[in-house]
Amino acid sequence: MPIIIPKDLPAYEILEKESVFLMNENRASIQDIRPLKIGLVNLMPKKIQTETQLLRMLANSPLQVDVDLITLESHESKNTKKEHLLKFYNSFSSVRNNKYDGMIITGAPVENIAFEEVDYWQELTEVFEFCKTNVHSTMFICWAFQAGLYYFYDIPKLPLEEKLFGIFKHDIINKKPIVRGFDDEFFIPHSRHTTTRAEDIQKIKDLEIVAMSDDAGVYMCVCEENGFVFVSGHAEYDRYTLDEEYKRDLNLGKPIKIPQNYYPNDDVTKKPFMNWKAHSHLLFTNWLNYNVYQTTPYDIDKI
Repeated sequence: MPIIIPKDLPAYEILEKESVFLMNENRASIQDIRPLKIGLVNLMPKKIQTETQLLRMLANSPLQVDVDLITLESHESKNTKKEHLLKFYNSFSSVRNNKYDGMIITGAPVENIAFEEVDYWQELTEVFEFCKTNVHSTMFICWAFQAGLYYFYDIPKLPLEEKLFGIFKHDIINKKPIVRGFDDEFFIPHSRHTTTRAEDIQKIKDLEIVAMSDDAGVYMCVCEENGFVFVSGHAEYDRYTLDEEYKRDLNLGKPIKIPQNYYPNDDVTKKPFMNWKAHSHLLFTNWLNYNVYQTTPYDIDKI
């Protein structure tokens, strides 16, 4: 089944060329079926890149998915044209009376700033509260993983001596449905300057750690009562995302090492490895199926 997005959204043409199953809004409106209503709160600076990556993940499912792109009014994006935001995005204030089967909150490049000092923190905490009452299941990615754990459970983020950057091996330690079909070991990209300690998560009775990495720490934990899924890595990244980040930081003169386990023999002129694609698609398909579709009420107003 397809994902429903506007036909003139930049991601539409990209995904159509990849033979991703898409449906425009006009065609969807005449089908006698209730699609899953998913909100995507996009906090990343390159919004078109991020929305394309995440829509690609959501489209790899037998379920029909209707996506609302959501932005925060308390922050002005400097890397995405206003015309794009005005045309394709909803402000949070305009959807705060909606109900959603699922919500995804992305990462953001604000790790080295205290949560309360982030310019949109107050509005984001309103989104977090909204997720408790108006969303059946919420996925928090990377910085949102840390922000959600801090807001709901007072779990701190901690600085790393150097950026965690590359592709890292993970192990399943709790066989929840969201990792059904995963191999015992799997690989996921990480790109961050801060971390969250496993022992801090383990102190919270409502949280269960699902997957860990010896090098990257906690990858996934869940709170089943609130339908929360916290994911510290970037399963949605495509092959060249880390490459772009690495070369960007080099050009800016920032201290940055070659991404680990990424370029063949650490040769930056060679095509990067991509060994996380299958698990990435499975993660989002499982989330849509087991965490959203299987348990969300048919009458969305009952969420």
